Amino acid sequence: MFSKTCEYAIRALIFIAQKSKDGSRISIKDISSGIDSPEYFIAKILQDLSRKGFVQSAKGPNGGFYMDDANLEQSVADIVREIDGDKLFSGCGLGLKECSEDHPCPIHNDFKHIRQEIKTMLEESRIQLFVENLDLKLTFLKQ
Repeated sequence: MFSKTCEYAIRALIFIAQKSKDGSRISIKDISSGIDSPEYFIAKILQDLSRKGFVQSAKGPNGGFYMDDANLEQSVADIVREIDGDKLFSGCGLGLKECSEDHPCPIHNDFKHIRQEIKTMLEESRIQLFVENLDLKLTFLKQ
């Protein structure tokens, strides 16, 4: 459903939020290990997300990534739109370019309802909620 970049970004932001809630800064190495991602790949993703304000970063010996209150309130939909664009929320289920209400593909009418449910779920899902569920051991990020 998401690109690999988007999957890693979401997992990294949730991991950073959970680990930095006590004021800590989280290193790329710890993030990479914590979410099972290649270090160079997650570094590139987080550099981009930091520039765009999705996560905070600090340089130096005590540097690393962390989340502020505004970052914690971001929806997963915002992250998906930033990385993968709006295709998940508006694209054709079969990947057709010309699919529309006037010219529907075979699954158009069923898929538009599923697409709307996914959009609603991701817009209502906040990073903070995922951290709370991880803390309660209701969910996990790494097997």
